[in-house]
Amino acid sequence: MNMISANGHASVRKLLLLPAALLTFSAATLLAPSQALAQSAPAAPALVQGLPDFTGLVDLVGPSVVNIRTLERAAPRTGTGPGTDEQMLEFFRRFGIPVPPGITPRGPQQEQPPNGEAQPRGVGSGFILSSDGLIMTNAHVVEGADELMVTLPDKREFMGKIVGADRRTDVAVVKIEATGLPAVKIGDINRLRVGEWVMAIGSPFGLENTVTAGIVSAKKRDTGDFLPFIQTDVAINPGNSGGPLINMRGEVVGINSQIYSRSGGFQGISFAIPIDEAVSVSDQLRATGRVTRGRIGVRIDQVSKEVAESIGLGRPRGALVRGVEPDSPASQAGLEPGDIVLKFDGKEIERSVDLPRMVGATKPGNRSRITVFRRGSQQELTVTVAELEPERTQPIAAVPQTPAPSASVAGESLGLTLVELTDAQKKELKLQGGVRIAKAEGPAARAGLREDDVILAIANKETSNLKEMEAAMAGLDKSRPVNVLFRRGEWAQYVVIRPQR
Repeated sequence: MNMISANGHASVRKLLLLPAALLTFSAATLLAPSQALAQSAPAAPALVQGLPDFTGLVDLVGPSVVNIRTLERAAPRTGTGPGTDEQMLEFFRRFGIPVPPGITPRGPQQEQPPNGEAQPRGVGSGFILSSDGLIMTNAHVVEGADELMVTLPDKREFMGKIVGADRRTDVAVVKIEATGLPAVKIGDINRLRVGEWVMAIGSPFGLENTVTAGIVSAKKRDTGDFLPFIQTDVAINPGNSGGPLINMRGEVVGINSQIYSRSGGFQGISFAIPIDEAVSVSDQLRATGRVTRGRIGVRIDQVSKEVAESIGLGRPRGALVRGVEPDSPASQAGLEPGDIVLKFDGKEIERSVDLPRMVGATKPGNRSRITVFRRGSQQELTVTVAELEPERTQPIAAVPQTPAPSASVAGESLGLTLVELTDAQKKELKLQGGVRIAKAEGPAARAGLREDDVILAIANKETSNLKEMEAAMAGLDKSRPVNVLFRRGEWAQYVVIRPQR
């Protein structure tokens, strides 16, 4: 926000001497017309009245917020003895050399802990889910810890046990052996509104029972595949992770998880995991110790406004299928690169990130209906959802470099030199047809097309070979932009070629 300052200039007005009889006007008569009108009009009610008092919320929720200290076992000692690291640090300081990882200051009197002895690793926060000692926190708070020490606001300490942790959503559940604990109330995320006041309690920098407050800045902020985060301006710093975000009714609506910062400290933007998502994950962790998610085997991308208009979709929506894994549920269901998924199990997909969240929340084995937009019309498909496996990278298949047949002039007006795909290339790319680009220049090159891309459709018409490509080109208005569905390696996408003017 730009702060704009204005300098006022005093104006000098001449006072005229008037007869006394003309000076007997009422005060209302002397008011400017706008001021008189303002006095006569009823005052609009104030939308914001005063600042909130958080003391009641602190008394209500404070006893349910815990401090979590993580410990790790000391590794076997290495090095040449005490003081070596400090000498190396002095060397780096003098010559302005960045300090390598693993070099830490240690004075000559400071000794390393004995092998196997627990030593502090990090500090985080959490909150009590149930009176029998279940605690929710972030997965990154407990990750890699050999021991957990949970401290309650009344200063009682307990050893904690990790029930389960999910790195994809950054949610973890910890258990302590205690009863009669004050559990938090879970709020309704659908009632949370942008602009409303919220409060956080946690242990920033290890300072226990610290309260900060602010407002909800945004909802459904995309920072990950499986979570639409709550954005706030509540001060969150290292150590706050895992603590609750609380609404004015004293209900937990999120888990404070991340900040946006260039300095490492709070800069006015923080993110919380929506509590409904966190509770869903925690239920699975408590039941099985892990989270099961669905998958269908597609790679997706956003649908741009330009592409949506050019293919007849109208407004940009849905998820563009760029690639389909071989023998995946999507492949078996008939999904193709270039399809735009509009609905999953009857639910609208407004943004591409909606699809993996919907599929991920679906139980493996479920038969789900998918509505796709394919070359100008909608189609209904049925897919059997599989279980999401650990991520693995797949090599991108390259187009085999075999001698090319003679080039066609079908795409010259768009800057394209096109050739037929050979049988070997079709087999390698697992394609039934398509037209390979031998050369891209002019409008095609500006649109992002390049040599060895394979054109699958143009202007919503399939191009399995050069003959179909020539027929599709013959019906084009050469003065108007045209959409092209193409394949590069394993992935398909749309571009819009704008002819030269």
